[in-house]
Amino acid sequence: MEIFHYLEKYDYEQVLFCQDKQSGLKAIIAIHDTTLGPALGGTRMWEYQSEEDAVEDALRLARGMTYKNAAAGLDLGGGKTVIIGNPEKDKNPDMFRAFGRYVQSLNGRYITAEDVGTNETDMDNIALETEYVTGLSAYSGTAGNPSPITALGIFQGMKATAKEAFGSESLEGKTVAVQGIGSVAYSLCEMLHEDGASLIVTDINKEAVKRAQDNFNAKAVDPDDVYEVDCDIYAPCALGATINDNTIPKLKAKVVAGSANNQLHRREHGDILHEKGILYAPDYVINAGGVINVADELVGYNRDRALQNVQRIYKNLEQVFAISNRDNIPTHIAADRLAEERIQAKLKSRNQFITNERSILDRRQ
Repeated sequence: MEIFHYLEKYDYEQVLFCQDKQSGLKAIIAIHDTTLGPALGGTRMWEYQSEEDAVEDALRLARGMTYKNAAAGLDLGGGKTVIIGNPEKDKNPDMFRAFGRYVQSLNGRYITAEDVGTNETDMDNIALETEYVTGLSAYSGTAGNPSPITALGIFQGMKATAKEAFGSESLEGKTVAVQGIGSVAYSLCEMLHEDGASLIVTDINKEAVKRAQDNFNAKAVDPDDVYEVDCDIYAPCALGATINDNTIPKLKAKVVAGSANNQLHRREHGDILHEKGILYAPDYVINAGGVINVADELVGYNRDRALQNVQRIYKNLEQVFAISNRDNIPTHIAADRLAEERIQAKLKSRNQFITNERSILDRRQ
């Protein structure tokens, strides 16, 4: 991999390789863009096939966070960390303390949080060495379990998308096919049920499906059958890449709006949805509730304020649809344009974010 060529092509700022022999830490911190503010992005722990795969994942995820934070209206840039290792076997507290010291060395340019393979306990260990971390165990001043607030953002985004597609934000009487019933999706189903929607659900976890059937009168289907059910909205809330060559011809929904990351297998699948008249709520816009929630910790967490900010996802999607209509482009491209326009506007007043050690910490007090 020609790393500097890649960094130049997508205009990355910094990559930091972190190693601690005693704890077994092997981590890569990628900072993509800090035009809007310090880079915020989670720490992922994964058993990569190669070091090159880990570097590529860190870079890809960091760039995605730049767009996600910008489109969410946050004064934060994009970054990400990957730790190489099996989170079930290789994790230990000293590893995360060592990683926390590397985060501290960046002096506030990068703020981390939990991601795939990490949890609140890991963030607590990082916090023993640095204050540039969010998503700690629930106590006064932290966000705690993000799932219900993330679900609220999806719900608000779904209402905005319904308004654009059907002329009304009301989901009463609409049929929503929810793929995956994890903690976020379960909270979403609860909101949809209360709003009068009919639910079709699927998951490989049969207990999760049964719970949704019992509590929300949901209809269950096999995982392979969810794409072709009669529904108004398809909500991918599990794996990514479920919008692909095989599934798009089966879709009967007029809207795709869910919590999963990387819902498009390839970017051209967003073009195909657009051509077929299926309205797509870009994933990193509609599922930004989690990052909006933890970002509130940076100024002293206030749940009411965080909830209010998460509800901005409705207006953010309205902006995406307005750009899509204005420029006659698919919504996934419009979302990128929304983020890029915000970054370009900020570039007129400042470039990279550089702070002294106390600036972020002072905002928390």
